[in-house]
Amino acid sequence: MAGTIADDIRSKLGDLSPAERKVARVILSGYPSSGFETVAVIAERAAVSTPTVLRFVGRIGYNGFPDFQAALRGELDERNASPLTLYEAADDAVDDDGSAAGLMSRSARLFSGALTRTLAEIPPHDLERAVTLLSDRKRRITLAGGRFTDLLARYLGLHLMQLRDDVRFLPDRDVERTALLAALTRRDVLVVFDYRRYEDDKVAIAQLAQERGGRVVVFTDTWLSPVSAHAEVVLPSQVSTPSPYDSLVPTLAVVETVVAGVLTALGEEAHRHMQHGEDTARRIGLV
Repeated sequence: MAGTIADDIRSKLGDLSPAERKVARVILSGYPSSGFETVAVIAERAAVSTPTVLRFVGRIGYNGFPDFQAALRGELDERNASPLTLYEAADDAVDDDGSAAGLMSRSARLFSGALTRTLAEIPPHDLERAVTLLSDRKRRITLAGGRFTDLLARYLGLHLMQLRDDVRFLPDRDVERTALLAALTRRDVLVVFDYRRYEDDKVAIAQLAQERGGRVVVFTDTWLSPVSAHAEVVLPSQVSTPSPYDSLVPTLAVVETVVAGVLTALGEEAHRHMQHGEDTARRIGLV
C-alpha cells in the first residue's frame, strides 16, 4: 500500500524552497481538508504568491493543482472506504486460484509486507513518547477502542494493568462515560484506537482530553484518523489484507512493541506489580 500524500509531502520537505515549505506546512496543518482550498486561499494562509503554490504541487510530483486535488480525492475515497465498498472494488488476486495454497501465498505476501512497512515507518520519537507516557506512574490511562479495535484497546489495557496502576477503559454507559470524561485532568493519558471509517465520538473525546491538558495517543491507519489533530502521539499502521476488512495484524505488532517498551521502562517496578497481582489472584483462587 502506497503512503499518503501527507507522507509524501513530509518526505520531500528538505527538497523544497523556504516559500514552498510554508505551503507544505499550511496543507499539513489542516490535512486533508486544507488541500481542497483554492490556490489563492492557500497562498494567503502561507503568505506566499499563487505561483509558489503551483510550483509546490509540481515539486511533489503533480501536473498542476487539479491533478493534486484529484489525487487527494482518490485518497479520501480510500480513507472512507467500508468493507462493502472494498469488496465491490476488489480484483481477483493473480496468485489466488481459490485454493488454500493460493490464499496462504497471498496472505503471506500482504501481511509480511504490511508488518514490515508499519514497523519501518513509525516515527521513533512517537514510539518513545508513547512508552514514556504509558510508563509514567503519575499519569492515569484511559483506553477507547472502536467497532473492531475495542479488542486491541482491551488487549493493550489488560497488559498495562499487569504492569502498573491507574489503567481503565472508557465505559459504555452514558452516565459512567460522562463522569469519567468530566474528571479528565492534566495527569490523564487517553489512548484511542480509530481506523477507517472513523468514529466522530473519538474526535470529541480526544479534543476534550487535550483541552483539559491531558495527552492523547492514537493508534490509526495510514490515512490518519481525525483524532490525530488532537494527539501528541500518532502510531499509524498499514492495513493490507486478503479480505475486504482492514487488517489489525500490524497494529497488534505495534501494541506488543509498546508493551515491551513499557515493561523495559518500568523495570523492577513492573516485576513487583506483576508479582503482587499473581499473589492476589492466588489468594482469591483465580490461579
